[in-house]
Amino acid sequence: MTKLRLSDRRFLEDVFEMGSGYVLNFSDRTFAEFFENELSINIDDPKYHLKGSSKGKRLRAFLEIESEPVVAKALRALWEYRDAVHGPFDEQDETARQQKDHFFGIVHSIEGAMSTPRTDAIEKFAENQTLEELISAIERDIRANKPEAALDRLHTYCMKKLAYVLDQRGIAFDRDAPLQNRAGKYIKPLENEGRIRDISLKILKSSISIFDSFNSIRNNDSFAHDNEIVDKVEARFIFDAITNILRFMKGFETNRFGQ
Repeated sequence: MTKLRLSDRRFLEDVFEMGSGYVLNFSDRTFAEFFENELSINIDDPKYHLKGSSKGKRLRAFLEIESEPVVAKALRALWEYRDAVHGPFDEQDETARQQKDHFFGIVHSIEGAMSTPRTDAIEKFAENQTLEELISAIERDIRANKPEAALDRLHTYCMKKLAYVLDQRGIAFDRDAPLQNRAGKYIKPLENEGRIRDISLKILKSSISIFDSFNSIRNNDSFAHDNEIVDKVEARFIFDAITNILRFMKGFETNRFGQ
């Protein structure tokens, strides 16, 4: 289910000319063909008739009940069709430009809701108030769709997590050493134990250089200092890459130690 503000729903109805049950210049046949060809969806399915059988009412139902990825894809396809019908908007037309900006602002908002980064790998692995506050801060930033703001704290979390795992395994390490050093100390025994497959080991070894680069991001491109921060898309990519490593560690250590 996709949540849209009332004002956004009304805006979309204006954009797609949904008055009196119509949608742009679609006939019932071409409307069905459009959804079948673009989305592999049967828009004549009874579930889209909750508000009525007209094209406009079926589209309203579709926007309400379908998931964010499906709705975002449909809106982009409908905009392209609208451009084909009316011609591309005039870049010099300020009203048209604002309309386009508003439309894609709605689409980006939907896509942002569907792609909120997972935080399940950010666990409370020890009873520690500082750790709890750190995790809460990361989760707040992610819920607010601000992965760029979370990177500094994610780096701190990684330092704590790797220190904890090394302590649990009884592996000595320099507590002043950078993140990639801790990662290397963790990975080497896994290689010696022979408990994971070659491909997993190769991925983990690559994480050492990833953590090295993460140090640079933390110091030069995050809120840790007065920096120009990473843009949202790249920050999301970095956040997901780091938490995927943490997710593996969480599952592997749980299987090994039952923690």
